Amino acid sequence: MKATFPHMGNVYIGVKALFDGLGIDYAIPPNSNKDALDIGSLYSPEEICLPFKIMIGNYIQAIEQGADTVILPGSCGPCRFGEYCELQMNLLKSLGHDLNFIVLDFPRDIGIKELYRRIRLISSNSNKKTYQKLNALLNALKATELIDEIEGLAHMYAGYERNKGECKELLKRCKEEAMKCQNPAEMLNLLKKYKEKIDHLPVDINKNPLRIAIIGEIYTVIEPYSNFFIEDKLMDYGVSSKRGLTPSWWVKNTVLSPLKLNSINIRKNAKKYLSLGIGGHAVECVGEAVMSSLEGFDGAIQIFPMGCMPEIVSKSILPTISNDMNFPIMSLVVDDMTGEAGYITRIEAFIDMLERRRDNVLSGC
Repeated sequence: MKATFPHMGNVYIGVKALFDGLGIDYAIPPNSNKDALDIGSLYSPEEICLPFKIMIGNYIQAIEQGADTVILPGSCGPCRFGEYCELQMNLLKSLGHDLNFIVLDFPRDIGIKELYRRIRLISSNSNKKTYQKLNALLNALKATELIDEIEGLAHMYAGYERNKGECKELLKRCKEEAMKCQNPAEMLNLLKKYKEKIDHLPVDINKNPLRIAIIGEIYTVIEPYSNFFIEDKLMDYGVSSKRGLTPSWWVKNTVLSPLKLNSINIRKNAKKYLSLGIGGHAVECVGEAVMSSLEGFDGAIQIFPMGCMPEIVSKSILPTISNDMNFPIMSLVVDDMTGEAGYITRIEAFIDMLERRRDNVLSGC
């Protein structure tokens, strides 16, 4: 088995740590890019959403590296992501690629025995002992949590940094060096050093930067290529940003979901506007919008792929939250035809509006 997986933010760092720890052969596709999107758009149904197309591109690029097995987290709905694995298997098979798909679905949907069987399909390719396999999993989770923390701090400190661009450069170096590590222990030590570096980054506490929350559909929020690297651009503009949805958040949310202990604050804050789960991360989007306002953020940007049903519902709710809480929210829809220039213009206009709004408040207008 030579395993691969689709890109989604920092997932590749945690998965590298896991496979290195298990001693399993793997192929990491190039970071999502125009080539991946072009490949995916060529072979995917025209009306399918952007994440699907980029993921198909990821798979085909990994196949070129010898990958024969795709590992994919699942969802039995009601979001269309629940059908991704079947659609992608059939599509790749029609192109002559007979890959094995191992879909890690929720236990409540497929049963704990079936989930264990699928996990065994992965772990049986490792010659490590049981305790070593468990240790590899724990190290991978630690690595994922650390890189998410580092990234979150970099995005927050970007508005306060004394040396412009330092946060962005540190984050870039961290990810590059993490991918050069030969084993999980080396990677964890490296990430801890970078966590310490960013914790001691020179900042100017007298600055009062704009603070913007990034909310919306999990893939387009987390995967930077799909949102035109919006967080990097906000760092360039000297804006502090926050994103609640991360790979490590997803893991915790999935584990706690059967016990109804997942995302308690988010669900509590969303209840007034969206009390039922409708698929995807619509509840999280609504709840985070409310929480961002209560936490004193200047505004929020919702990002979702064209045709995403849960986020279309969220988008229809957000104006009510904006009016109720006097909190600016902008929605950005992305697909393979989205023009970057117009997209960036909207972001810059939103930032200008937030700055003028703040100035008016300070001047008493």
